[in-house]
Amino acid sequence: MTIPPLSDEQRQLARHAATEARRRRAEMKQALREGRRTLAEVLEQAEQDDVIAHTKVLDVLKSLPRVGTVRATKVMERLDIAANRRLRGLGKHQMAGLVAEFPAAQ
Repeated sequence: MTIPPLSDEQRQLARHAATEARRRRAEMKQALREGRRTLAEVLEQAEQDDVIAHTKVLDVLKSLPRVGTVRATKVMERLDIAANRRLRGLGKHQMAGLVAEFPAAQ
């Protein structure tokens, strides 16, 4: 199935929507880095917000203070979370495990 051609106006609207989504995800990750938001708050917000819900779990964990790629990957493996999993795809036990793993980030 081919993608239907878009008008210039439709393309511009799609570009604007994508830019806005990237900006909101970046703001959320920055708030995590600075301690203005907690991991529990972000997980709760992801239940209602489609933009935040499409953020990769690995990216969110790496945004936490003192958490890098290695630690985030090990935690995800231990909690049986796929590397490409997005926030919306987490189960309730996985979310509880993440919140328990990063108590300072609650």
